[in-house]
Formats: sequence, structure tokens, C-alpha cells
Amino acid sequence: MKDFKLTDKMLSVGGVFYPTGYAFFMFPGVEDARQAARELKTYSDDILLLTPATILEVIGKADGNSDLLLPSVGTEGDTVHKYVELAQEGHHALMVPVGSAKATERVMSVVRTLPFSYAQRYHLLAIEDLE
Repeated sequence: MKDFKLTDKMLSVGGVFYPTGYAFFMFPGVEDARQAARELKTYSDDILLLTPATILEVIGKADGNSDLLLPSVGTEGDTVHKYVELAQEGHHALMVPVGSAKATERVMSVVRTLPFSYAQRYHLLAIEDLE
């Protein structure tokens, strides 16, 4: 598991957080996030951990405008707003690379065994709710 570092590839054209090819999972506590990462390590070495502070400071301001807490652009903005709400409650997140529906289902089979609070998959042109 690696610490999160925002890259330009994780942003949409408008500068909003949009990491195409990743699933983003939020957990009520850090131990659940770490447990999921340990169990998912067999699927990928590129799992990223995000603390509540990182979500608030980096993802919440990923629009590049330090005067605004959140972007206000469509679905991406709504999704970031949800991440920020949960981070304010202390939720942690994992980003896991998923290249296909089959890979996503394998990852979800692990995540579903833990108490997760929110899950999304970023496609090229859509954000998919995961349950």
C-alpha cells in the first residue's frame, strides 16, 4: 500500500478529481481500510491510502482554486462533495486500480466483507456506484 499523491492524470479537464481506471472506496475507520488493502494486495501493488486530511486538503481542493472548498462541476463535483463529507466524519479511503468489470468484481468481493461507506469506479466518461 502506498500513500496517495495527486497527479495530473487523476484530474478531469476542468481540474476536478477524476482518477480514470480506479475504484475509490471509503471506510469508517483506518483499520478497515488497512485490512482491505492487505487482502487486496494480491490484486495490485498500486493501492493508495488516503487519510481524512488528505481527502479534505487535496481532493476537496482538486479544482485548483484555493478559495473554494469544493468544486461545483456536475457529477465529479457531487462525488468529491460526498468524499469530503465522509472525511469530515473521519473516514479513510483506498484507491485501487481496476481495468475491467471482472477486476472490479474481484475487488468488490473483498470490500463487501468489510464495513465500507462509499464506493465508486471511475470509467473514461462515467462514474459508477459500486455496491
